[in-house]
Parts: sequence; C-alpha cells; structure tokens
Amino acid sequence: MERIKIRELLLAYLNVLIIIKAKNNLYFNPVENVLILLRGLPGAGKSTLAKHLSEGGKYPVFSIDNYFTNENGEYDFKFDENHKAYKACEEQTEQALKQNKSKIFVDNTFTLDWELEPYFKLAKKYNYQLHIATVENYHNSNNIHNVSDEQLQKMAEKYKTKLL
Repeated sequence: MERIKIRELLLAYLNVLIIIKAKNNLYFNPVENVLILLRGLPGAGKSTLAKHLSEGGKYPVFSIDNYFTNENGEYDFKFDENHKAYKACEEQTEQALKQNKSKIFVDNTFTLDWELEPYFKLAKKYNYQLHIATVENYHNSNNIHNVSDEQLQKMAEKYKTKLL
C-alpha cells in the first residue's frame, strides 16, 4: 500500500465517529482529544509517520529523539542523558495536553511497559482518548541512530504487544 494511502486511512480513522458503549446504551461521540503513541524499533519509520500524520505540523509531535537533536538537525545520542530525554518528552506532551490540542503524537520505541505508563496516566488525567500504534519496518530501512543489529535484536525480544 502506498504511503499516502496509509496516511489517508489513518487520518480518516482518527476523524471518524466512534461508537462508545456505556451502561448498555450506544451513542456516538466524535473523536475530539486524542493522544497517539507510535511505537516500534529504531528505523521502523515512527518519526516519518508522525510527521505525515501531524499534517505538516498542524498537530504536535514529541519524541525522545528531539532531546538529542540539535538545531542543525544532527542527532547525538548520549545514553547517560536518556532519563532526561524521557522526562522532557513527557513534560512537552503534558504541556500540549494542558493546551487542549485535539491530536498529539508521541513517537518513541516504547519497547517496555514502563515507557508507556506515564502516557496512560497523562491521557487519563486530561481526559484524552489514547491510541497506540506499532510501526513495523516492512520497508527495510536502516535506523539513523547507529543502533547495532545486536541491540535491535535485544530490543525486539523485549518488545510486547497487547492484542487482547
């Protein structure tokens, strides 16, 4: 499927009316405030997809990568500052939630449950609908973060999805 078709399908999904079942009554509720977490291994295309879904910056996109990217667009990962990057991403996301942005995208690896947990809490606190999408590397792209194949394999082994 072409990238543009995938983008259009995802945007359509985010804009449709969702049927919500509450107390045995069905009613329609337009999707107003949505927090979308894009997860996957480095090189899967999370940032690229987030950029497309944000409609050219209309909606905010946050990532741990932002912390390690300078104003010239150069990426310089420092493992010993990773905890600061996680915190900065959470804080930026919370600011957007406080501003009542209708759609907010966060693209991180989210390979471990503890990485997702703060966003579950934020979505609940600010009454946002939460969606998690896994981005897979079917396009066989290399990661730009210099993550070794060995490290990617370790990350993949820890990666869990919740299907039920």
